[in-house]
Amino acid sequence: MAEDRSEAPSDAMEAAPAVSYAILDQSLWVRFQQSETVEAYLETWLGLMVRQVHGMATGLLVTGEVPDSGPFEPVARWPVGTEAATDLNEAADQALKSRQSVVFGEGTDRRVLAYPLIIFDGLFGALAISVPASAAPTAALFRRLQWGASWIELLVRREQEAKDGELRERVTVAFDMLATLLEHDRLSDAAAALVTDLARRMDCETVSLGLRKGKRIKVRAVSSAASFGRRASLIREVGLAMDEAVDQEAVILWPMPEGWEFRVTRASSELASSHGVASVLTVPLMAGDEITGALTFERRADAPFQPVDVEVADAVAAIAGPILEDRRKDNRWLPVKILSSLRWVLAALIGPRHFGAKLATLAVVCGAAGLWYTSSDYEITAPARVEGEVQRSVIAPFNGYLAAQSARAGDRVEAGQIMAVLDEKDLNLEQLRLATSRAQRSRELDRAIAEREMAQANIIRAQLDQTDAQLKLIAEQLERTRIRAPFAGYVVEGDLSQQVGGSIERGQTLFRIAPLDRFRVALEIHERDIDEISPGQEGALRLSAFPEAALYYRVTRITPLAQQGEGRNYFRVEAELLGDTGLVRPGMEGVSRTDIDRRRLAWVMSHDLVDWFRLALWRWLP
Repeated sequence: MAEDRSEAPSDAMEAAPAVSYAILDQSLWVRFQQSETVEAYLETWLGLMVRQVHGMATGLLVTGEVPDSGPFEPVARWPVGTEAATDLNEAADQALKSRQSVVFGEGTDRRVLAYPLIIFDGLFGALAISVPASAAPTAALFRRLQWGASWIELLVRREQEAKDGELRERVTVAFDMLATLLEHDRLSDAAAALVTDLARRMDCETVSLGLRKGKRIKVRAVSSAASFGRRASLIREVGLAMDEAVDQEAVILWPMPEGWEFRVTRASSELASSHGVASVLTVPLMAGDEITGALTFERRADAPFQPVDVEVADAVAAIAGPILEDRRKDNRWLPVKILSSLRWVLAALIGPRHFGAKLATLAVVCGAAGLWYTSSDYEITAPARVEGEVQRSVIAPFNGYLAAQSARAGDRVEAGQIMAVLDEKDLNLEQLRLATSRAQRSRELDRAIAEREMAQANIIRAQLDQTDAQLKLIAEQLERTRIRAPFAGYVVEGDLSQQVGGSIERGQTLFRIAPLDRFRVALEIHERDIDEISPGQEGALRLSAFPEAALYYRVTRITPLAQQGEGRNYFRVEAELLGDTGLVRPGMEGVSRTDIDRRRLAWVMSHDLVDWFRLALWRWLP
């Protein structure tokens, strides 16, 4: 009984703290649910974690700005407002370095546990708690810490979703503005469409676009241009606000938020006062490394600019700047473009940068000097064909039919060799008919002489003479039915192997024969080069049959009439071969190079193009 009475007061004493702890826990949960900042969220979360572990525990939460790299610093302590013990700091540091759970003081009066907060494979920080020996086992405590770490993951996910939402908003607006700019080719149309769409998308009273002209910014487009047309001073004030942002090379927001780096905002404040707006935002436009203009946004008092609005405007400016600059350059007059290009080239050559341009210019100058001061052999190249010095045509002596052929192009023939035979049946029959007729006339002559009819005898004698002449003609034609080579040589043209039995007309060329040892070269000199050719010049010829050996020639004759072939006009130039011609055959083709003289290498490489340009210029210009 006494023992029971002694325990009653103890129970009563423990009941009172339990009530206060319940109120504390409820207060922590309420604060946790209503946390508006990350700091408040982490502080209440640490209190809840310590309360879940043990009522007499203390805790320390360390986080870093950048996952894995930090820097990691204490952001919350429990109890609030106290300094963390040294062992808590050491445990947290070791957990961060090892990325594993850490336990200090196992088996002593107090244990220190540290748990690394690893979220999305990134180290965000560490949680360290100090608990008395009467607390739950270490494994159970780590399970509770692991369970509580999910709230940190939830916080990270929320922040990431918020950042992703802001990024999507920036990207969406930026790409919409990009589409708006690309729809218009003219600078004025693109600028007007941009400021109009921006004013609608960003809920602004007015959006103005200015582009650099010299050292100042000139306003080129205003979303509410109708209201600004009556007061030119308002446009001037917008331009001054843009100059203010461009001179400082920074985004200007008036009124300036807390925590921003100091910037001069006098022109922006005067603009807001004159236009009757509450907020003015000016963002410079960049194209490469240069500021080319600025965008100015104006809002009313009930809708001030938020940080996300500044980021969206900056994203739009980053995309719009290069496109607007391209549109501005494209819309310039041609002389202005030429002068601008020359100015850029001079700046690249004289200025301290653009080493690549300087090196390329030096290389071009050295190359041009080398082409100008270096001389080279000037040669005229032309197609060439080997021909016999004398070519004889073998023609058909009369109309007839081909009976046989024994030679064709490429064959070598001797003088008098039969090359073809014409059909002689008709000639033999005609010869027989004439011989029979002559015998009959001879008998008639004898009868007339016997009967002393002298007049009739004279007539018959004349008829006999006519028949004899016809017989001689037939004999001559029979001899000509054997087509013979006029001299020894090569048959360079003619192949009757597919015409045996076919008709042959009088005067038809049957064969062409060239001599065996006397050749000439026919050059096809283009009309633009004919004035450089003169008799006596020498050159080299390489034939397709044996391109490894060069044959040399000397020009002997220039044909004064132009010919056409293969889409070009050329003159036929004849030349004699020099040296050994044992392998040469008529009909071989190749390429010739006629030596003219030595001239500047630049002229040799460019004279054809220069001549063409002169002709084209003369054709189109009066």
